[in-house]
Amino acid sequence: MSATVSFDVPTEHGPRTVTLSYARVGSGAPLLLLHGIGHHRQAWDPVVHLLAAERDVISVDLPGFGASPALPGGLRHDLPTMNAALGALCETLEIERPHVAGNSLGGLLALELGREKLVRSVTALSPAGFWTQAERRYAFGVLLGMRQIARRMPLPLVERLARTAAGRTALTSTIYARPARRSPEAVVAETLALAGATGFEDTLRAGVTVQFTDDVVGVPVTIAWGTKDRLLVRRQGVRAKQIIPRARLVRLPGCGHVPMNDDPALVARVILDGSR
Repeated sequence: MSATVSFDVPTEHGPRTVTLSYARVGSGAPLLLLHGIGHHRQAWDPVVHLLAAERDVISVDLPGFGASPALPGGLRHDLPTMNAALGALCETLEIERPHVAGNSLGGLLALELGREKLVRSVTALSPAGFWTQAERRYAFGVLLGMRQIARRMPLPLVERLARTAAGRTALTSTIYARPARRSPEAVVAETLALAGATGFEDTLRAGVTVQFTDDVVGVPVTIAWGTKDRLLVRRQGVRAKQIIPRARLVRLPGCGHVPMNDDPALVARVILDGSR
């Protein structure tokens, strides 16, 4: 079941109210799930039931994505603001230092929360921020192209393409190594989510200067990378390990940039192992 929660985030102009949509299921230690840019919390659906057997799973639509509205005026879609918003979310939901797992943008946010010691452990799947400038420009170019296609494509065409494996491959092979495994309904929903993401441009703009350069100390960190990631190439995982030397670096064979759908059992095991 999805729900919404509102809370105040401090700014230099006074508090601003942020509203986020989330779903919560399972029992055990709390585990916060953060998706990538242009996606929505349903990106985690293939693994949620596996995680919920052992964790209290909270999957969140980030501001300006999925069912969550963009941040109010006076707040930027940057890392300090997102840290404050996610910290306030946990406080409002009465979750003290949850485990966190994130993918892409969500992986970067998870590492930021770990750096600030707001979480118990971090599992980052193909996290953003370990790129060279050339790699970042490439990734942003691909993301902008995907966004433009999603916004221009009529819904009947999206639905027709999603009904076939070849069509799902055409729509999602940039992020999935095994796009035919994604359900037609999920492909339609995430194409609409990408087209309708009100926070997309502001988030991308804030990411132009992002480079993760700090170690994460005092918090267990797992960094996992798909061997078939076409958006953020896997050598960025080696850089991440150099910057966070105590991190566990895990290879995800045959997985793309969003690995939860490519190999749900493996991804769930990596997250559960990383959040003991």
